Amino acid sequence: MTLKNLDPEGYCPANEHPDWNQSFYFNFYDPEQKTGAFIRVGILENREEANLWFVFFRDGRPLFTRLNMNLPYTTDRLAGGVTLAGVTVKSLEPLKSASVTFDQPHFKVELTWNAILPMTDSIELSAGGEDDAFAKEMTHYHPEGTCCVTGTITLRDGETIAIDGKGFRDLSYGPRNWDFMRHYRLAWPIFDNGLSIVAVHGIATDGSDNYMRMMGKNGKWIGVTDIEERIVFEDDDMTMKSGEWAVTDAEGEVHKFTSRRLFRWMFPFDTFVLTEHMMEYTLADGTIGYGLGECGFRFPWAGNGE
Repeated sequence: MTLKNLDPEGYCPANEHPDWNQSFYFNFYDPEQKTGAFIRVGILENREEANLWFVFFRDGRPLFTRLNMNLPYTTDRLAGGVTLAGVTVKSLEPLKSASVTFDQPHFKVELTWNAILPMTDSIELSAGGEDDAFAKEMTHYHPEGTCCVTGTITLRDGETIAIDGKGFRDLSYGPRNWDFMRHYRLAWPIFDNGLSIVAVHGIATDGSDNYMRMMGKNGKWIGVTDIEERIVFEDDDMTMKSGEWAVTDAEGEVHKFTSRRLFRWMFPFDTFVLTEHMMEYTLADGTIGYGLGECGFRFPWAGNGE
């Protein structure tokens, strides 16, 4: 199903699926500055449209938000640089380094993501097969990697925030049929001891459980054999308050950790919504980490899996 001869940072031609998607995603958090961001460029060739997330926050409050869900289609891609609604994302070194820039009088961004662990396809490493709901209806190819994130953010009052944090970036091509998923939840922590985790549990409308999962350990990505999670939601049933996770890697080691929310933002897709959180994660031995916590919900309300 995956066309390995394609450049995921360049143009990947659509198949016949109406929701064919190619996307470029970035996040980061700098605990010293208490500042982070969620950034995504999505391109839907068969729908002839594109979309953009560009949300920055500090100390639990928004710094700048730009959300455009039905922009005109573009043939540009990350490999040569793509600009949507003033936001430019560009590959600097294939699969290793990329930049995000934005320059308007009230907000300016110059940030670079440089690889810590190489971008690796969690769909393939999860070995769920071509009938797995993620591989069949959500994405054919989804490499993720951890990065050091550096640069500056300049606010409209002239304050410059120097960023030196960590984050994930990912690439994707294939269908992105949100209507096929009833619910999913995700943890992407990067711990101070170098451990990184991709733990995604999805529940499809056919009732099947589906996973995207891998473990960054000792400088490389390895497989994950089991994920257990318990999420505590706020009263709206869509915002993560905290969580408990147990992830078993391919070497048989169980990694238990908890999470607590630092920031939340919602991203709508008509009959589906993503709740994007920045979380603080804590391993059983007390090691701290930071990273994405995400949930998705189908409408009319189909539950949150709890």
